[in-house]
Amino acid sequence: MIRRVGRPGLLGTMARTAVIAGTANAVTRGMNRASASKAQTQADAEAYRAQQAQPAPPAPAAAPAGDDTIARLKQLAELHSAGVLDDAEFAAAKAKLLA
Repeated sequence: MIRRVGRPGLLGTMARTAVIAGTANAVTRGMNRASASKAQTQADAEAYRAQQAQPAPPAPAAAPAGDDTIARLKQLAELHSAGVLDDAEFAAAKAKLLA
């Protein structure tokens, strides 16, 4: 068999070009994946920081120690008007207090 010396033939050039193009595509995909992963991690970290920065919802005030029903009804009405209690919760608490 005779070996060719010098430039590669057409088939060799095409094979080399395919290997180079495939390698370039693989490297580009890897870089894009790494960039997307880094961006997602940063977005998750920002969302976590924003969530931690939000103040905790206010806890409902404790009921007065005495048997003062009117004061408790006023307190329930304030919680209802502030949006802490919805209509059903307000009605249930009022019924329980008046029972």
